[in-house]
Amino acid sequence: MIPARNLRPLWTRQHRLTCQRTFSTSFINLKQSRSNPVKTNYNNLSFSDLPDPNHVNYRRVTANELESFKEPPTEVKMLVRDFIEDSLYNPHYGYFPKQATIFTYTDPIDFNQMHNAVQFQDEVARRYESFELTDEGPGRQIWHTPTELFKPWYGRALAQCLVAEYLLKYFPYEDLVIYEIGAGNGTLARNILDYLRDERPEVYERTRYNIIEISASLADLQRKLLLEDHPNVTVTNKSVFRWDTPEPSPCFFLAMEVIVSTSHHSSLYSNTTNLHFIQDNFAHDMIRYDLKTLEPYQGLVTIDGNGDFSMYYTRVTDPLIASFIALRRQLGHPPPIPKLLKLSPSLRSLYTSLPLAPNLSIPEFVPTRLLTLLRTLRQCFPRHRLLLSDFSSLPDTVEGVCAPVVQTRVRGTTVPCETVLVKQGYFDIFFPTDFERLRDMYEHVLTEPNLHPSLGVDDPRTTPLSTSISPLTAGANFFSSYHPTTRRTPVDGVTSSSGLPVGERKSSVFTHAEFMETYADLAQTQLKSGENPMLEFYQNVKFLF
Repeated sequence: MIPARNLRPLWTRQHRLTCQRTFSTSFINLKQSRSNPVKTNYNNLSFSDLPDPNHVNYRRVTANELESFKEPPTEVKMLVRDFIEDSLYNPHYGYFPKQATIFTYTDPIDFNQMHNAVQFQDEVARRYESFELTDEGPGRQIWHTPTELFKPWYGRALAQCLVAEYLLKYFPYEDLVIYEIGAGNGTLARNILDYLRDERPEVYERTRYNIIEISASLADLQRKLLLEDHPNVTVTNKSVFRWDTPEPSPCFFLAMEVIVSTSHHSSLYSNTTNLHFIQDNFAHDMIRYDLKTLEPYQGLVTIDGNGDFSMYYTRVTDPLIASFIALRRQLGHPPPIPKLLKLSPSLRSLYTSLPLAPNLSIPEFVPTRLLTLLRTLRQCFPRHRLLLSDFSSLPDTVEGVCAPVVQTRVRGTTVPCETVLVKQGYFDIFFPTDFERLRDMYEHVLTEPNLHPSLGVDDPRTTPLSTSISPLTAGANFFSSYHPTTRRTPVDGVTSSSGLPVGERKSSVFTHAEFMETYADLAQTQLKSGENPMLEFYQNVKFLF
């Protein structure tokens, strides 16, 4: 274990206690445990940010182990990603199961009849403001999604993207197989399927739409909305991180928004729109570097008997964190340490010996759960094409590199925090994504050896244009060892629908506007003033495809 000597974490912990208890007392009316004494002062200043000395005896837990807990645990310790997952997704007290509600409306907005962006935002505010207010407590956490905001045109834009790729590469020799994780109310799936049925019936007949949904209530809602009109839909109530069923066919994998929040209606029309997608709710781990040795340390959260939080750091022992650090090293992505300190051991020694100098680097939040998703795709969906959307930047984040926004809404007002150590279930925690690093990581993961025994070289996944004795199945290098840098190495033993082992093209990064200009019917979302919210909203959002 290593203590952090700089005073900033001390202030952060003190601020968290003050913020949490003030918020809890004023708005949430949390129940005090009868066995714990009532505290009245949370502003005691300490010059040691070491956790409760009894933490060594606390039980180490994971978010999976806490799923059966009906109340937040005490006298435990866990990795930061487990703390975040438990706070967001615990079925009994998590933020999404208990607090968040996706707002939808039956009649789509007629964009062409809106005079300007001000009138459009007023209309959005009018439609769901009454749902957010309650008599007491923080109020419902009502969020809207771009799918709901721009329906059906947002979903139709994604459908046109998928159809263009499918017709180019797979039709008519393969079915159109789509997987979506975190489908929310099911509106995106419905808009995509409605478009295929009405505009591309020959494709719709070959379509299989699969939803992987972690929320049981949302899975039921999706079945009610979709199955009657679209029997080609399958909804599986399961976490994607526990998915173990291989999909041998070519498929498209959608990782779009599950809950998209707006902290204030007037912020919708800016380049810092506070909206978030499923990837930014993937839990991250926290690491810090010893500035003297440059050794990484993993952060762990401790919760004492009173439910108060502390953070301490140990050498990296978690396999997932270790594998992320190793992958980053392979890709040449440097850690967030000043260049001079990285180059000079003597300068590091001098710097860390200064009075009150920090001995650890600033916190860095690393997307370990996103890495797990990429490996799941590589293992169970070896012929997939990923369409992913996420924030590329966020305002008002907590301290750290790639740090999240932590906030809730109280009676229509956003309450931000300066730490991730907040009362479980009452606060949203969402992260930005470095898309250039994500693309590098994703493409590298796809080149790793296939881990699933049933999807090996001997898998006879060929198309009608090839046979099992075709020399094309001998491997990617049968005719030539040359492969363009814009193409991935194809899966061994699998030919494309054209009969040539050319491999998929590598993913590209697009801004939100670039993607919509390519695939959306922008005339349908243009206002009378000429403004187009489909292009001008979400300026801090990007696509990977």
